[in-house]
Amino acid sequence: MSTQAAQSATITPGRGRLRGFVRSEPLAAVAFVYLFLIVLAAVFAPVLASHDPNAQQLMQRLQPWGGDHVLGTDDYGRDVLSRLIYGTRVTLQASAVAVGVSVLIGVPTGLVAGYRKGIVDAALSRIFDGLMSIPGLILALTIVAVLGPGLTNAMAAVGLIFAPQFFRVTRAATQEVMGETYIESSISIGCKPTRVVFKHVMPNVVPAILVQVSVALGVAVSAEASLSFLGLGVEAPTASWGSMLSTSAQTMTIAPNMVWLPGLMIFSVVLAFTLLGEGMRRALVATGKNDDD
Repeated sequence: MSTQAAQSATITPGRGRLRGFVRSEPLAAVAFVYLFLIVLAAVFAPVLASHDPNAQQLMQRLQPWGGDHVLGTDDYGRDVLSRLIYGTRVTLQASAVAVGVSVLIGVPTGLVAGYRKGIVDAALSRIFDGLMSIPGLILALTIVAVLGPGLTNAMAAVGLIFAPQFFRVTRAATQEVMGETYIESSISIGCKPTRVVFKHVMPNVVPAILVQVSVALGVAVSAEASLSFLGLGVEAPTASWGSMLSTSAQTMTIAPNMVWLPGLMIFSVVLAFTLLGEGMRRALVATGKNDDD
């Protein structure tokens, strides 16, 4: 019985926090479930898709809904549902690349700036302020022009654009933690900077980074769609929601459903990431107030 009691005591706080989050932020919880289903669709795309997303059947172009093609076919006779499912995989991979680049650039430099302060902080802040002053789309187009077209290059450019946001969030969170008494005590007893950062600072900075990651993923989805729509993302015939919008725009008058289907997917995923990020932010603020009380 003592072992079971110990296990329940260990599990209960986590479950209580989860239930509290669901009750206080129901929209964020629904958004999380929806995004989880989207991830499952991306992982099991070969199983869920009933047709080859790139197989062209010109004799069956612009077929209506129903029958063998549940959501019809596009102007090349390709199954729309299959392309939407495979486009989920491309969109999530592209967003992960962009946010990954942002985290790799912005988080370490933000930690260094918040910890070191002084000249190091001022120099890094000016660099990222200058990067933020450059219009994002122009910077992305320039990087793609130098590195060449392709989804990876395009999303790496988007990640560079997002990096200043992660730098600012990490820097502000680090400076706030550095003012705590236990940090000053750790430094005074001779703890190495790496130990202070990874042992004491990072655990308190990670929640703020996770909120920023959720919001940035939503923006990255729309950025990937925009670049693919302009022909700077995926290369044909790879399916992505942005490229589907681009091709369907030519037949919008005779097949309007070909436009709003990928548009609806982009809108819903961006909204879900935004709701999840806002819910996490409010939950963290509420937790901080409870800790202060």
